[in-house]
Amino acid sequence: MPVFYTNVIEEHIATRTKAGLFDICHMGEFLIEGKDAAAFLQKVITNDIGKLPVGKAFYSVMCHEDGGIVDDIFIYKVKDVKFMMVVNASNIDKDFKWLMQHKSFLDEVTIINISDTTAKLDLQGPSAERILQSLTDFQLAELKRFHFFEGRVDGVSALVSRTGYTGEDGFEIYFNYAKAVQLWNKILAVGKEYGLKPIGLGARDTLRVEACYSLYGHELTDQINPLEAGLGFIVKLNKSEFIGKKTLQATNPSKTIVAFDMSERGIPREHYNVLKNNQDIGVVTSGTMSPTFKKGIGMAFIQSDQAAEGNEIHINIREKLYKAKIVKRPIYAYHGK
Repeated sequence: MPVFYTNVIEEHIATRTKAGLFDICHMGEFLIEGKDAAAFLQKVITNDIGKLPVGKAFYSVMCHEDGGIVDDIFIYKVKDVKFMMVVNASNIDKDFKWLMQHKSFLDEVTIINISDTTAKLDLQGPSAERILQSLTDFQLAELKRFHFFEGRVDGVSALVSRTGYTGEDGFEIYFNYAKAVQLWNKILAVGKEYGLKPIGLGARDTLRVEACYSLYGHELTDQINPLEAGLGFIVKLNKSEFIGKKTLQATNPSKTIVAFDMSERGIPREHYNVLKNNQDIGVVTSGTMSPTFKKGIGMAFIQSDQAAEGNEIHINIREKLYKAKIVKRPIYAYHGK
């Protein structure tokens, strides 16, 4: 995935107004199967696998015993005894090893790393449904957000979900890697009349920051727990034991992730200090110039007592302080919300 195909702003605006196609083949996928697959997942993730029906996906994290985040993941329930876990590309080997370490020899569960044979394309934007509908018999209008179907796209067997990482409506397509070039070219050809553009890593990042989606290594690390990261909605403390539960039960976060936008002209970047009344209160975790709002925006990890919406803060940009304001997440509300 290149940083850009044409330029970041053009690709960003195309996704917001028309459609964008992302090559996400670098992501990792594991199949988790067997009689004890659900019980195993219940032990290693924070969300409640018992609430997930067949044909639906949900977001979760895996935690260390101290509550720090191993990785953020998506889980797809294909059957009662078959799940697909999607993990971050940089964490594939680490995550697989960690899962295997926590698998008891008594567990009737098989974990298979299918990353090298699985391709993944994301089609996002207001025209995404019309473009993809011409390539599949499945009625996409019936597919709800976070649900998926197994069928064919341009004759290729695929799992298609209605999720995304941009704040727009769209789809994620998983299929055999041998068909990657075929589907990439076909979707671009069909989408040409709708203004579809291939999208690089640069616009993927500006889109996700506007939508306030966390990125592992930025808002999520093994030093930040999910309650500090603002992910309490996927931490089900009332379910059975899971790794990190005891620590999270005792956690009263003194820091948290917030969104902000710049009140003065300046571009915030990762690791820039955040100040209040000339005192350090945190650090920028992600920052960019927003192509949609044409000003600097970002997310920061700051003291919880300074995290109120509307609070004025300062960002230290090259040893000069610039005014900013904490705003409600997401900065950009996804289509239909």
